[in-house]
Amino acid sequence: MFQVRIHGRGGQGVVTAAEMLSIAAFDEGKHAQAIPSFGSERMGAPVVAYVRIDDDPIELTEPVLQPDLLIVQDPTLFHAVDVFSGLADDGFLLINTARELPELHIDEALARLPEQHVYTVAATELALRHLGRATPNTALLGAFTALSGMLQLESVIKAIHDKFSGDVATSNATVAQAAHDAAHAA
Repeated sequence: MFQVRIHGRGGQGVVTAAEMLSIAAFDEGKHAQAIPSFGSERMGAPVVAYVRIDDDPIELTEPVLQPDLLIVQDPTLFHAVDVFSGLADDGFLLINTARELPELHIDEALARLPEQHVYTVAATELALRHLGRATPNTALLGAFTALSGMLQLESVIKAIHDKFSGDVATSNATVAQAAHDAAHAA
């Protein structure tokens, strides 16, 4: 079973990202579940969502306590909540940032992860360029496909078209493709 935890803030599409990730997994014939978790329901409040993907049926329904991969939509959360809780030493980390890793001041957490398991992508900047909005969720899903090998980009793009329509779907698919191409190991 592959487990993902997505950290962000209200208004960044954290829950939508989890839903689209699970839809993409279903489209590839896998079993998946997306579990949202809300604290304060206000714009900008920390939000977390969980995704499980497996070839076999999934019976767990609790939050993901030991993720294989963390997606961090807002790097200011590194110093607000313990996003690294439960992440294995061989886990993966995908960060939405245009900054260099030393500027994030997470050296201790990074020291225990293999260098090739830490990816960054300027998802917000890509979203602003292609969508005109600072919603990094679909960009991060495209980057997820580049680093995890768990799902194909085409499945994520199909999930985007299932969730949205018209120009919104097309623009979000373009963002996912751009982030897939731009994701790089730190």
